[in-house]
Amino acid sequence: MASSRERTVLFADLRGSTSLYESLGNTQAAEIITRTVGVLTQVVRSQHGAVVKTLGDGLMAIFDKPVRSARAACEMQDAIARIMADAETGAASLKLRVALAHGEIIEVDSDCFGDAVNVAARLLEHAGDNEVLITDAVHAQLSRLDRQRFRCLDRLHLRGRAEPCKVFMLETWADDAPVSTLFSDFTDTPSAECLRLTVGGTHQTFTPQQTPVVLGRSPESTLCIDDTRVSRLHARIEWHGGNFHLDDQSSNGSFVRFANEPETVVLRRGRCMLHGRGVIGLGAPPDDPRAACLHFEIFSYATP
Repeated sequence: MASSRERTVLFADLRGSTSLYESLGNTQAAEIITRTVGVLTQVVRSQHGAVVKTLGDGLMAIFDKPVRSARAACEMQDAIARIMADAETGAASLKLRVALAHGEIIEVDSDCFGDAVNVAARLLEHAGDNEVLITDAVHAQLSRLDRQRFRCLDRLHLRGRAEPCKVFMLETWADDAPVSTLFSDFTDTPSAECLRLTVGGTHQTFTPQQTPVVLGRSPESTLCIDDTRVSRLHARIEWHGGNFHLDDQSSNGSFVRFANEPETVVLRRGRCMLHGRGVIGLGAPPDDPRAACLHFEIFSYATP
């Protein structure tokens, strides 16, 4: 008999299994994959969740409480890191994508259906490697501290849904790690590298200590770009590991064309390192004459 109730739905999907089979062969790769999915299942149960079904290289689970599902998602990421560290194979690491949605579901014959299931499955398509994405309905039911561990990615258009969905991404869950916010100060090793951005003939220069630089349609953005194809919080430029990186967080994507390079780098919820100089198209490729574009240049200044 079918029963209806509110639950948090979790989808988890492993990436990199194909290259693992190519590198290690069927026997060893299958052992690692099976062990990994088994560990993910144990994590679900440790947080009082229930595995509905395994899906090849992943699984679907349900939880009574959103906070339990969020903790499970974080523990899953930690488990993947431990498994690959113990494997000592030299193969490409497995990556895990996790998506959570909350709402009414219907349970029929040990399976689950409903809008929350559909939303979680579609949201998983937007998750990058080692990312945890949650809907606004999940985020709203977390504690105040736990909500601060996520940053908003604006509204995403999910496949098959007319209305966009407000989405948040996990930044950190460790209690001893500083909680990052969208407009917080970011400090790193001092560097002589600088970033110059040019929009509409206006130049602005940023040091690593002045990142993140937020690009978007929102007046709160570092650079506000008024264009319908640009999301409110479209992209961020951050300083990591001695380089500036562009991180797309939009619905329509970001497009990077480096000087003297014929190919355009397409970012859809992805990241790339900026080097030299070039042009960034927000929401459309730089070739589009109506695209909202800004030019960038990475340069060094002389230090004493």
